[in-house]
Amino acid sequence: MVVNRSPILRFILTALVIAMPVAMFAAPVGKAIGGGSQIEWQLSISGHEKIVLTVSAPDGEVYSKEFAAGTPVTFSAKDLPALVDGEYTYQLTVVPRISSGLKEQLAAARNSGDEAGARAMMKKAGIEPISQTGAFVVANGAILSDREGAERPGGAISTGVAREPGAGKEGTSASATPRPGTPVVNDQVIADDLIVQGSACVGLDCVNNESFGFDTIRLKENNTRIKFDDTSTTSGCPANDWQLTANDSCGGSSKFSIEDITGSKVPFTVTAGAATNSIFVDSTGRVGFRTSTPVLDLHVSTSNTPAIRLEQTNAGGFTAQTWDVAGNEANFFVRDVTGGSRLPFRIRPGAPTSSIDINASGDVGVGTASPSELLHVFSSADANKFIQIEDTSTGTSALAGFRAKNDAGALGQLISHGSGRTTLRYGVSVGNRQELLATGGNGLLIGTLEADDVIIGTNNVNRLQINGTTGAVTVSGNFTVTGTKNFGVPDPADATKAIYFSALEGPEAGTYYRGTAKTINGEVTITMPGAFARITEKERMTVQLTPIGAPGQLYVASRSPEKIVVKTDGSSDIEFDFLVQGVRKGYLDFEVERENTLPK
Repeated sequence: MVVNRSPILRFILTALVIAMPVAMFAAPVGKAIGGGSQIEWQLSISGHEKIVLTVSAPDGEVYSKEFAAGTPVTFSAKDLPALVDGEYTYQLTVVPRISSGLKEQLAAARNSGDEAGARAMMKKAGIEPISQTGAFVVANGAILSDREGAERPGGAISTGVAREPGAGKEGTSASATPRPGTPVVNDQVIADDLIVQGSACVGLDCVNNESFGFDTIRLKENNTRIKFDDTSTTSGCPANDWQLTANDSCGGSSKFSIEDITGSKVPFTVTAGAATNSIFVDSTGRVGFRTSTPVLDLHVSTSNTPAIRLEQTNAGGFTAQTWDVAGNEANFFVRDVTGGSRLPFRIRPGAPTSSIDINASGDVGVGTASPSELLHVFSSADANKFIQIEDTSTGTSALAGFRAKNDAGALGQLISHGSGRTTLRYGVSVGNRQELLATGGNGLLIGTLEADDVIIGTNNVNRLQINGTTGAVTVSGNFTVTGTKNFGVPDPADATKAIYFSALEGPEAGTYYRGTAKTINGEVTITMPGAFARITEKERMTVQLTPIGAPGQLYVASRSPEKIVVKTDGSSDIEFDFLVQGVRKGYLDFEVERENTLPK
């Protein structure tokens, strides 16, 4: 059937639309009542722990408050710094009452990564997230709830009434009670195709000679809806009802929604005033947010810090936690909103490629795309590079360090102790000291695997050096021990034994030279080695003479670090052993008794 546009058609279509049932969702959490300075939600649920109310104002302010079970859920004009006129959206999130034991089980499952187990526990306990969204209007500083009117201003014809809820879909009449002022007509049934060669206007506010412009179909009245009523009854066939909804009733929100009528849900909503290209899908399937030219699969564009918020409510039994992932000219960052808006992770613009790089084996590279260890820090710059751990606290427990732990629990630690530390180690306070420490295990090894020297220094001076080839130890400075100074060698007569000799000790830093000589014509001059002469003081030298073979009279005629003159009584020449002892240069005033500064 082909029909031209006419007043009769408009009348018929109007009557048809009046007969279309409109689903009215029951509020899953509560109904908003009141107005003026405050609204309250009459709750239709019980057995919960608390309800979280979040209100978003038209100027971007967001208000959130928790209400314990049994406490009225309200929003007041005083809850925001300024109550601006416009549409406010709200969300009520129900936090279920969960036993402490179940909370511990859920936390354990989450910490172990057992998400499937956590979901199974939640399902068994009947924990299901429940929330309700809606809107209200503030006009001239007063709150208008959704009970303060059911119509929107219409066009030339305004009935001043709203649609009545229709009947159920299966086995019930599709007719609805006509609204006051609606012309009473008989239903029109067309058992054929309906073709309109022109435009169609449907709604109580359509008028004769409607100016359509380029509109093909126009819905015109308050509370416009298009419902998809699936009457399927065959088992296995999809039968869900859907609805396109433009705007709430008075006191609600100016918005466009796709509603799941059967499931009493609203999965998609766009509110009035949303920016052009708020969501844009290009021909390749790329999605742009606030941009019509998305470059990647998901492209977020805004003039100030594009961000994504990840919010976990406590409606599912877990602790509430909110994270933001965002970026701007200063940094890319992750913000711990719940933890006081701290920024635990940041990347600054200009950071080089592979600043942090994790390979397939889990090795982490810093400055390298091919780490060869669990942590590999790489740089090719001609500059000092450090790994630094810093603790600026002055408390008694403050320290910074590196720690390695093995399977048996033994620890190797390089520590920088804070200045406020009072712990004693090796008889001294560790405060403001650096320490290489081993605890547990079989001891601390320090050395090289090649023929390289080991050097220990202080004040930029080499104090102790171990030769990497011979093992010879050189100490530049005084060497003090509280035990004995030994040398040990294997016993030539028994390889299972060793012989230890201890160094002589006395109240001076001594030098000596010994040998054998013989007088000629009753006299001999013994020239001391140049090394002995150069390191021995002239004062306090002693010479011991021991005749060989037979007794004899010998005496020291003169002595110096350079030479010793020995004479006899003249009766005969004598062969003898001699021992010359002196004091090392610079140590004539060697202190024997001192203050006790020995390690404890």
